[in-house]
Amino acid sequence: MEKTREIEMNHNGEDGWVENRLATLNPEPKWQPDPIRGMAQLREQRSTGRGRDQRWIIWAVAAAAACVCLMAFPAPRVFAHYCLNCSVELWQSLSTPAPSFAIKPKSDRQIAPDFTLNNASGAPVKLSEFEGKVVLLNFWATWCGGCAVEIPWFVEFASKYRDRGFSVIGVSMDDDGWKSVKPYIEKKKVNYPVVIGNTALGERYGLSSMPMTLIIDQSGRIASTHVGLVRKSDYQAEIETLLNSDASAPGSSR
Repeated sequence: MEKTREIEMNHNGEDGWVENRLATLNPEPKWQPDPIRGMAQLREQRSTGRGRDQRWIIWAVAAAAACVCLMAFPAPRVFAHYCLNCSVELWQSLSTPAPSFAIKPKSDRQIAPDFTLNNASGAPVKLSEFEGKVVLLNFWATWCGGCAVEIPWFVEFASKYRDRGFSVIGVSMDDDGWKSVKPYIEKKKVNYPVVIGNTALGERYGLSSMPMTLIIDQSGRIASTHVGLVRKSDYQAEIETLLNSDASAPGSSR
């Protein structure tokens, strides 16, 4: 098998070999891949202890993700990169222990750095003006696989908790700005303000990878910080805990 593959690659080149393999795929006509849903289900199964062999799951999921990508994307270079990104995201989310629900004591919370950036309509969004509310601040990008999993949850949270003094703010770190972000948030039906971040803001928040999400309390202080994928139930628990607590007195100026 390996010799056959080497011969094909030497004869046709790597792209030619991939195209030959694609030609053998024959998915059902009406079938559509849904990797986001699959990733969410796998994390949920893992959190409830239904996975028996973590190592087997990691390899099986990576292989499944690669197959899905091969069937979904016709251009060899495009799907190759997509497969690699998906496999890395899945490996990280399954091999790394899921973050547990944890809110910092009030005495340990730091004031969230303030910023003013424009939303898609050109209106300014100033973080400090949300003081008095619990805020979920999400740093994300359109190319981030983990972000695509979490954003629908945040849309749900924004609707579910809006009347209880809760808001979501998305900070996109896409290099091409609104060119990619506008169609993305329209497709995802994002119902909360989204702004375009910059390197300076990322440095102020210690942004090292995405997604990165902070839960900010009513006094404008950071109650929790999560880097990477987090269980939906953890976010809900933190949000509800802060909403059910008495609103703190306004914090110091940022």
